[in-house]
Amino acid sequence: MKMLLVGAGAVGESILRILQVRDPEGKWLEKVVVGDYDFDRAKEVCDHLKGDARFTPQQLNAKNKDELVDIIKKQGCDFVMDAAAPFVSNNIFDAAYEAGANYVSMGTWSVPYDPPKYGTLEGSFSEPMAKYNFDQHEKWKEKGNMACICLGIDPGVVDVFAKFAAEYLFDELKEIHVKDGGNLDIPNAGEDDITFGFNVWTVLDECVNPNVEWSKEKGYVTDVPFAGEETFEMPAGVGLNTLVKVEHEETVLMPRFLEKYGLEKVTFKIALDDNLIQALKVITSLGLRSLEPVEVNGVKVVPRDIVAACAPQPKDIGDEMVGKMCVGIHCKGIKDGKEREIFMYQPFDNQDSMEKWNMQAVVAQTGFGAAVGIELIGRGIWKDAGVYAPEYFDPIPYLQIMDEAGFEYGIVEMDSAYKTAKDKEMMAEIFESAKK
Repeated sequence: MKMLLVGAGAVGESILRILQVRDPEGKWLEKVVVGDYDFDRAKEVCDHLKGDARFTPQQLNAKNKDELVDIIKKQGCDFVMDAAAPFVSNNIFDAAYEAGANYVSMGTWSVPYDPPKYGTLEGSFSEPMAKYNFDQHEKWKEKGNMACICLGIDPGVVDVFAKFAAEYLFDELKEIHVKDGGNLDIPNAGEDDITFGFNVWTVLDECVNPNVEWSKEKGYVTDVPFAGEETFEMPAGVGLNTLVKVEHEETVLMPRFLEKYGLEKVTFKIALDDNLIQALKVITSLGLRSLEPVEVNGVKVVPRDIVAACAPQPKDIGDEMVGKMCVGIHCKGIKDGKEREIFMYQPFDNQDSMEKWNMQAVVAQTGFGAAVGIELIGRGIWKDAGVYAPEYFDPIPYLQIMDEAGFEYGIVEMDSAYKTAKDKEMMAEIFESAKK
């Protein structure tokens, strides 16, 4: 695999660190062009990889599709990893197609109406999540290239979990509720401090756009930002989380690929810091999420660019943070004629992450999710032609690499109390049965 990474931010760097550890001798990862608008940042990432000659920096502008196509072809890349801001994802997707390269992203771009008419997908979005990509499935299939969209932690790992649950843990999988939480804390933070644990652009979009859930009965239903508050007890010592609905791709991906297993409902909720929620509400009220330029003293500026530049950056948050992330799927269905309810999750400890990867947990957890999928594609295990999501592929090889790489996951039965269900014997039996 000869890869172009577009976007050398914190998550982009974490992907490369993990890939380097997984394939130190270059058996399947032959070359990586580390591309970013800021050449110094691309070079810094390459320097962090300890002089590995496979990694070379490249200045690029992801807004310029022709430039991307030219770089892909000149560098001989056959694979594009999109780790850039969401608003350029369609551009990178198209460039990979035109250049004849395979493609992976960690999310998609959506365009809400301003103002949206809450209630229906059609009234809320002129371009809903993933529609742009799936509309081009036949084109990609005819060309013989593959795109796997939404391959991070959530979406990504949780989608693999959902396919695994549908295939091996349930006879009928009726409900999937994705839950993203944790107990991360910055002990010395001020009471008014605001933390963006992830790409600022992504937070500004998914948290304040109309959120989406799906049911077989009603189809796609949208709601106002931060609706649907609930509390949920997370395993792995994380504890009670307060969760709210935000826009997330799982609610459109899982029905597409898993409805055939009996699926009737999909939701997504996340735990957000109160300060961040308040800040996002103020930013929205002041029009600072806008992509439309405004003139300030004779200079045109995009309000969101100012917010993104001034907000605390994820790459600058690190060892001062303590606690864990915990992301998973709360599943309900039928097994052996009885109702079953489980939570399959991926915990990630920040101090462990800083010690092993020199990356904060939110970033490294996402990078790991992408890196495992990239390895499967690079080794020719996940392959096809067209546009897909992680739910389409065999989940067993993915989980096996998670085990090999120490990317921990767990499964708990949910009855009166959590009861650990994942053990080596159970998973070994499932893996063995999958071979047959």
